Parts: sequence; C-alpha cells; structure tokens
Amino acid sequence: MTSDTPTRSGVGADARTAVRPGSAPWAQRPGRLGRTAAPRTDTRTRLVPPFPEPDTRLWAWLGLGPRPALLLARSTGWLGPLLVAVFAGALRFWHLGSPRALVFDETFYAKDSWSMLRLGYEGTWPDRKVADPQILAHPQVIPLSDAGSFVAHPPMGKWVIAAGEGLFGLDPFGWRVMTALLGTLSVLMLCRIGRRLFRSTVLGCLAGALLAVDGLHFVMSRTALLDIVVMFFVLAAFGCLLVDRDRARARLAAALPVDGDGFARPDAYTGEHAGTGPRPWRLAAGVLLGLAAASKWNGLYVLVFLTALTVLWDVGSRRVAGAYGPYRAVLRKDFGRSVLSMVPVAVLTYLATWTGWFLSDKGYARHWADGRGGTWSWIPAPLRSLWHYEHAVYQFNVGLHTPHRYQSNPWSWLVQGRPVAFSYESPKPGQDGCHAAAGCSQEILGLGTPLLWWAACAALLYLLFRWALRRDWRAGAVLCGVGAGYLPWFNYQDRTIFSFYAVVFVPFLCLAVAMMVGALLGPPGADERRRLIGTVSAGALVLLIVWNFIYFFPIYTGQTIPYADWHARMWLDTWI
Repeated sequence: MTSDTPTRSGVGADARTAVRPGSAPWAQRPGRLGRTAAPRTDTRTRLVPPFPEPDTRLWAWLGLGPRPALLLARSTGWLGPLLVAVFAGALRFWHLGSPRALVFDETFYAKDSWSMLRLGYEGTWPDRKVADPQILAHPQVIPLSDAGSFVAHPPMGKWVIAAGEGLFGLDPFGWRVMTALLGTLSVLMLCRIGRRLFRSTVLGCLAGALLAVDGLHFVMSRTALLDIVVMFFVLAAFGCLLVDRDRARARLAAALPVDGDGFARPDAYTGEHAGTGPRPWRLAAGVLLGLAAASKWNGLYVLVFLTALTVLWDVGSRRVAGAYGPYRAVLRKDFGRSVLSMVPVAVLTYLATWTGWFLSDKGYARHWADGRGGTWSWIPAPLRSLWHYEHAVYQFNVGLHTPHRYQSNPWSWLVQGRPVAFSYESPKPGQDGCHAAAGCSQEILGLGTPLLWWAACAALLYLLFRWALRRDWRAGAVLCGVGAGYLPWFNYQDRTIFSFYAVVFVPFLCLAVAMMVGALLGPPGADERRRLIGTVSAGALVLLIVWNFIYFFPIYTGQTIPYADWHARMWLDTWI
C-alpha cells in the first residue's frame, strides 16, 4: 500500500523510473541488447501525478469553439459527478415515504431518534405492537416516556435521523430523508474520490454510477438504519485522507532541489527532513472517523485501518522523495502528527456526540458513578458513568446469539448468500393493486445488485494481484477500505450478524470494479483493436449491471408484483 511502482494498465497510473544523481534530465540510456531505456519522469510528477487535460473533441464535434470546448471539458470534473448524484438522488427520494410503516429495525432507530430530539437521550417506549400503530395513526399518538432506556448503539447515527424528523415530523419520510440524503451525497463523493484516485473523471463517475445502482446501498439509503450513516462518514474520511496525501506529497515535491534544466531528482535530505506543513484534511478525517464510531462501533476498526494506511502513505511519499530510511523519517516527522490528529480527535468527537446524555438527569446510567469511590474516583463521575454504560453495551453486543432467520455468516456476504428481507407482504387478488389470480408479493430485500457484487469478487482478486505483485498503491487503498469494513466481522462469526452490515464497504467494491474496468479498457498506448475489445467488454459489463438493478428494482422498493415474478427473482434458494 506504500509503493508507487508504475502500473501498466488502467487510467491515471503513476509512472516511475529510476533516477540517478548527475544524470541529464529526460536522457535515454542504452539498455540491454542495445535497447533504449524509457525517458525518466520528474520526481515531482511521481509524487503528485497531474490530472490529464480533458479531451475537447466531443465538444468541438458539437460545434463549439476551442475556448468554450476547453471550458466545458474542464467543467466535467464537477459536472459529471453532479449529474450522477442527481440521478442517484432521484432514485432514492422517489416515493420515499412508501411503505408507510416502520420497516425492520426502523422500529428502534426512528423512535430513539425522536426521543433524542425531544429529550437529548433515548427514552422509553411501549412494546412495538402498541407504539408503532399509534405513531402511524391519524391522529398520531407519541407514547414516549422520559425514563432512560438501555440502547445498544452510540448516539450519532440517531442524531442524523433526528435531523430529518425535526424538519418533517415523526413519519416515514421524516425518519428516512437524512439517510436518503447521505446516500445521494455518498454517490457524489465517490465520483470525486474515484477521480482523484484514478486521475480519471470517467472512472470516478463510473464508480459513483455503480454505487447509485447497487441494490443494497439503494435500500439502505431509503431505510432509517445506522449502517448507511457509518458508510457516509467512513467514505468522507477516506476522501479527506486522499486529499491530505496529495497535499503532503505536493509539499515534499516543492521542497526537492531542481537542477539547471528544471528537473527535480530524489534528494535524501529533503526526503528525510522536509516538513509537510499543516494537515487539516487529516484532522477532518479524525473528526469523521469519530462520527463513524459514534454511529456504530464497527467504525472503530475503520479508524485503526485508515490510520495505518495514512502512515504507510507517508512512508511511500518519503521513499519517492529520496529518503534512505523512510520509516525512520516518518517516525520522526509525521507519525506524531498522524496519531495526534486522528486518534485523539476521533475520541473527543465521539465523546462530544454524547452531549445530550451528559446534560441529562434521566439518561440510562447517567448518575451511576455519583458518590462512588475506588481507584478511578479521580476521573469525573459522568465519564465513569459513560464507561460503565459502554461496558454494558459491549457485553450485550458480543453476547448477542439470539437466532434470526436472516442472519448470515460474513463468508457469504460478497456473493450475497443471505440477504435480509426488510419487509414482505402477500396481497390477495384485488388488494393493493394485485391483479394476479395466484396472488402477489410486496418485498423490500436488502440485496446488493448481484452482477455488481459478483464482478466485485473478480475485481478484488485483480486488485490483490495489482497490490501484491505490482505494488499499486491505488489497489492497496481500495483493499484497505474493503478490509476495514469487512474483515473485523470474522471475529464475530458466532454472533447474530446480518449481510446489510456490508453497506459500509460497498463504495470500495465499486472503486474495485471501476479499476478493473479501467484495466479492461487497455493500457496507455494500446492499439485500436485492443481498445475496441476492451471498450466492448467494459461496456457490456456495465450495461449488464444496470439491467440487473432495473430487474430487481420492484423488490428493492416493495412494489406489488405477481408471485411468479417475485419467485423468478429469487435466483438462490437462500434469498427466500
């Protein structure tokens, strides 16, 4: 994940060649058997590869002059992602209030969010069979008590849902609007992240478009659950670290000595002693990772993975800049800032999300530590009370073994072995628009678009090859994102867990598929026949994924369809 070895395929690859002190810039040296070595690349370009100048041929063909064509081509860096995000938003906000019900675990999070909006902490509700019909009734009854209730997750995700309820009320649209907004914004972010990662607007927009048509991301964006909130903060943190990487490397590049021909070479002193200046984007990543962990605790694992990733990126930067001991240089110049700007900031952010609980008197276990002595009595009582509460939550989570018909093992997640049915109804003929003699089905199924996920399995193998054998840092970064959201769940295979937890790493699967598509398109300099074959193959894959999403759209949105049509979409017996 730290190497900047050149890639021979894909768009936006880093070029890397050896540079010897004293060599003339751009000189070509004789190679074996009389061949000529490739031109050397300026070290500044190796540190921060430039974005390629956009192609203006399409706009010129449409009749625009050179200057308007160039301006419009350059605008595609934002215009393309915005168009993809508008498409994703239209899908996610379409009939968002349907079904008018508390779907699956919405019965917990929608009500807890309203409680936090009114009390600052999670109050107590009657049994769901009593409370849910009252909330959905006309006139509405909200049977909320101010007695503190034990809950299994920290508060940030519920504060996000509460923002929508505060604007639109305690109804299906109100408790889903913020997750739909975050789902839409995550598509926009992924387009821009992919563009920066691959140095290609096309591949960036492709990654975002794939996320827009992923069934799991789509369903989670239209449901008031916490995992989509975790996904949003994790993706935003990854994007911040990418910007931080580019800016830190740009400062190293600017510090390199330049010879009389304007060529920058690696320099040991610069690589080991140059500073990288303020790192505000890394601070922002710390805040975002704190918010992810404050939505659900699996965000803590992402904090560990991404902290390690950014440290290794610093090692790679200093190695390219010329440091003889890049690890030692990072330990001396960057490591302290890395830890201090991410982990403590994340911890403080996490604590800040508990402000409503700290300010309350009736929050669960709020005054547990009041008047208690002991070894830790020097710590303020509210913090000790929170620690006691969190320990109880930890014990609950690791001990959750209650069987559930839709639980699944993480080994099956990538192939979508056991998706979760969020809602299922069987309207009879003449009910809810059912016109089939054999009856109908209405289902909301948390199923990732199968062809996208199965393509992602192949893409992950390709990325493992790129990272392990070609030292492609982009492949390592994407694999790190997948691993951060996926691998920790293997520690809890005996716990009751569900495949929709995988939504946290769905954006990274889309990046993996986009990178594989870039390889299919062919390496720079490929002949016309290779380009044609690659373009047709890549286009066919993308069109099949889009068709697959359209095919499953009725069971992502709870539409009334004949039972036979529903059963035809159950490609695997384990989906039923």
